[in-house]
Formats: sequence, structure tokens, C-alpha cells
Amino acid sequence: MSDAPAPTASFLPAKSWRHFVAGGLGGMCAAIVTSPFDVVKTRLQSTLFREKSASVGLVGNGGSVVVGGPRPSGLLYSFVETGHILRDIYREESPRALFKGLGPSLVGVIPARSINFYTYGNGKHIIANHFNNGQENTRVQAAAAAVAGIVTGTATNPIWVVKTRLQLSASHHIDASGQRVLGSSWSMIKHILKNEGIRGFYRGLSASYLGVTESTIQWVLYERLKKITANTENKGGVQEWLGMLGSAGTAKCVASLITYPHEVLRTRLRQPSVNGIVKYTGLVQTLRLVIAEEGARSLYGGLSAHLMRVVPNAAVMYSIYEGILRYSA
Repeated sequence: MSDAPAPTASFLPAKSWRHFVAGGLGGMCAAIVTSPFDVVKTRLQSTLFREKSASVGLVGNGGSVVVGGPRPSGLLYSFVETGHILRDIYREESPRALFKGLGPSLVGVIPARSINFYTYGNGKHIIANHFNNGQENTRVQAAAAAVAGIVTGTATNPIWVVKTRLQLSASHHIDASGQRVLGSSWSMIKHILKNEGIRGFYRGLSASYLGVTESTIQWVLYERLKKITANTENKGGVQEWLGMLGSAGTAKCVASLITYPHEVLRTRLRQPSVNGIVKYTGLVQTLRLVIAEEGARSLYGGLSAHLMRVVPNAAVMYSIYEGILRYSA
């Protein structure tokens, strides 16, 4: 008889690297396509942009309509408002401004999506094998998604802080000491490090952890919708493509609607100081202050621009992800 040890299940599945590569490529393509809506969303979430717009009034340079002062409200108008902001950025700041923050965004998106998809895809395998007798179910998917969200948020938070600051700035701004700060990623990094230290790069991290609920809901719902549309798989053509796009887009839309306020809180926490004063200092303090000063509706500021970005973003990203997984199987 052979004394060779019995074979054991591998800790990671074969070709585990596929999730890393597919997630990174999917995130990169989606971020480029939807970057202008990301700029609008960040500005609508921020008090700095709204205060600046209010000081200009309803009519800006050249008679263009800007956000500020009394204006119509409602979800439908918010989509019109998004169009106005895109137009004004294009006219008053240049077309390149529509992609402001894309550099640090890509630097963040590629590793973030790579880490998230890698951790989730392989996490399901590990959790199922070690804690659920090899069976994958909703609980396993939720646990893997939560772990992936925490790991991703911790690793990439500094990049998102820099991106948010760039999107809220003009081509340059004046800091608390009166120095002119250019709107480049490296200048912003040096500015944050000098004035806030290492801790400045982790502002908004608590809100990012709160946002883990969004990614968890998204992954679980996406897996469920994939099963519902499973009859379209391997049929090729438009039917399979639409099933994949619909599952990804619907999952992201529902998850965003449920958890959107954390996006606003995170943006507020990442805002730069004004005259040396940091207005938002903690998650609970920010929530209370926003509601007290602006009302609960402000927690959904920028929702239209957010949905216009994240729904197609998710559809593109997950389609590329699934396509690469199938191609490299």
C-alpha cells in the first residue's frame, strides 16, 4: 500500500488570479466611461460646491444656469440639474474638467476592484469549504462580500480622499496658510500630508465601512438575479448580454437606493478644512449636523448623478468581469 498522504482540497480555487485581473479591467473601463457623472455627484454631495453656487445665483457666467439659490426640487428635476452642471463644467472649466480626479480614481479603482473581486470570488470558496461543508448560499455570499468590502475600503481610502479633494477644487485653491495649491494629485497628496498628517488620508473611513452594507447587498442580489436569468447563459447574442447587464445594473441600483446616505456622509468627512476649521469630524457628528442644518433630504444630494454613473458603471464592470472569467476558464 502507498504511504502517500490523501489529497486535500486546495485553499484557493484553480486560477484564483482571474478574479483579480477581471475585476481590475472591468473597474478601469467602467470608471473611464462614467467619470463625468462622478464629478457631478461629488460636487452635489459637498457643501463647498453648493455654497459657491449659491453665491453666484441662478445665472452664472454667460447666462448659464447653475445650482444655487431657490430652484425646483424633486427627483425629475435633479436629472435636469445634473445636465446643467455637466454643461457648465464643460463651458466654464473646460472639457477636461469633466474627468477631474480620473487619475487618482483609476489609481484607486483598478486595485480596489481587483482586491474586491479577488477577495469576494475566492472568499466564497474559502468560507463555503471551511464553514459550510462546501455549499455556497446567501449567508456565504454575504460574508464574503462583507470581508471584501472591509479589505478594499481600508486599502484604498487614501486614494479616494485625494480624488474627492481634487473634484471639489478648481484648477487651484488657497489653503488655510494662504498658499496656492495646484490641482494635481501629487500636490494634493503633499498638501494633505503637510496639513493633516497620515490621518488625513483616512478621513471618511468610518463611512466607507458603513458602505460595506451596499456592496454586500449588491453582491447578494447580483448572485440571486444571475440565477433568475440563468436560462440566458451560454445562448450568446443579445439575450445573454442583456441578462448580464440587467442583473448587474439592477443590483447596483437597489443597493444604492437603500444605502446612499453613507456616500454623502463620506464626502462631507473628506472635505478640506475651511480657514483651518474642520466642520465634519466624525460619522455620527456629521449625520446629526447635516440633518440639523439641511434636513434629511440632503442625505440624498447628488442621487441622480450617482445613479446615472453607478448603474451603467456596474453593468460595464460586471459584464467585463464575467466575460474574462468565462474566457479564461
